Amino acid sequence: MTIVNGFVSASELDEPRKESPNLADFSAEELAQALMTKLTITDKDWHRLKANRKARASEQAIAALVFLLKNQPEEALPRLQQAVNWLDRSISAPPCETHGK
Repeated sequence: MTIVNGFVSASELDEPRKESPNLADFSAEELAQALMTKLTITDKDWHRLKANRKARASEQAIAALVFLLKNQPEEALPRLQQAVNWLDRSISAPPCETHGK
């Protein structure tokens, strides 16, 4: 969008608006995959979030959902258990391998 002197250019006003995709257009598996992409802890955020119980449980729970939707319950079960373990505080983040050497 081009704004000149506080106004949108006339040519852009005449262009049809691009509609946002409707969630109903996606399968449950596609939506879960997208959410998994959003919730996965990246290398960049690992040190900041490695002990964040909500982040770790969310990451494991959505991975479990993806496996369930792919009809792979044997892969979902350990991830669901990991999510529960993060929430009930029965596990903690291990120390970083690159520190203390």
